[in-house]
Amino acid sequence: MSAEFIDTAPIRPGEELPLAPLEAWLKEHIPSAAGPILVEQFPAGHSNLTYLLRCGPGELVLRRPPFGNQVKSAHDMGREFRVLSRLSKVYPPAPRPFAFCDDENVIGAPFYVMERRRGLILRTPAPSQLVIDRDLARHLSTALIDQLALLHSINCHSADLADLGKPEGYIERQVCGWAKRYEQARTAEEPEMERVAGWLHEHLPAVSRAAVIHNDYKYDNVVLSPEDPTRIIAVLDWEMATLGDPLMDLGTTLGYWIEAGDPEALKQTAFGPTALPGSLTRHELVTRYEEKTGAAIPDPVFFYCFGLFKIAVIVQQIYARYVRGHTSDPRFAGLGGLVGVLARQADKAILTQKL
Repeated sequence: MSAEFIDTAPIRPGEELPLAPLEAWLKEHIPSAAGPILVEQFPAGHSNLTYLLRCGPGELVLRRPPFGNQVKSAHDMGREFRVLSRLSKVYPPAPRPFAFCDDENVIGAPFYVMERRRGLILRTPAPSQLVIDRDLARHLSTALIDQLALLHSINCHSADLADLGKPEGYIERQVCGWAKRYEQARTAEEPEMERVAGWLHEHLPAVSRAAVIHNDYKYDNVVLSPEDPTRIIAVLDWEMATLGDPLMDLGTTLGYWIEAGDPEALKQTAFGPTALPGSLTRHELVTRYEEKTGAAIPDPVFFYCFGLFKIAVIVQQIYARYVRGHTSDPRFAGLGGLVGVLARQADKAILTQKL
């Protein structure tokens, strides 16, 4: 496992942007970006599409919903723009947005443009630009969980983010909402998914507190400093950010966290170097989070299982878009089998009551 600089690739067929109307819009709304633009694509994302706009010596990043999107509320560019506009003022890792467009005549969908942050992203697999030994793995995983605790410490009222969501009843709404999304995106029978959904609904804990939460926090959504990889210089992909229970946010991170002793099939779902020697375990992540926040977590297994279930539903939604012909991205063809892998891991955790 190693790291790569945030890099671009040629645009995938069918995901091109119309340059003439985009250039005209940029000239009006971001005069410094006026002139011919060169567009490339950040290829790693599975949800909203992200492009690099080279405007002379300058660079901008454009975000738009996926083609064939059937869940408008899950890809609200205006909301993501508003969140970053406020959050970037009080939370430096949040990139600063510049302009939002709700006129679908420009590129075919709403979009916004923001600053680019250059650095390293940890992915699987990746070129050998950063060798991660045991000591670095521990520091990286510690920095990741510390940054999540820092995000959860933001005063949502002073940051003008108190209207970002409704924390009352948040946990129940999330469990019910993701179960409903699964039913809508189902393409095959997965009995473990049914059992996990039922168990979550029957074991709802009380909401702990309200905090600004990211909802998709993992290694490949953070940017590391090239000079000091243990320093996080940006957190990306705020499309699911809201005001809710921070332990649900932690649960999503735990759901992405693969350990060396996990089943081989589960290891194939890794989004970063979480299983490298020296990395914190899921149990150690919870302990570190408790130390940094001063908040005890009485039932970490619930939040871990919710994280696995939610990730499985996200994978199912993406796979359903592929199966139903809304996208031809070949990366999505093999996602169907991962849903059962994640569901079986959650089912096992429920039975053993262990992370």
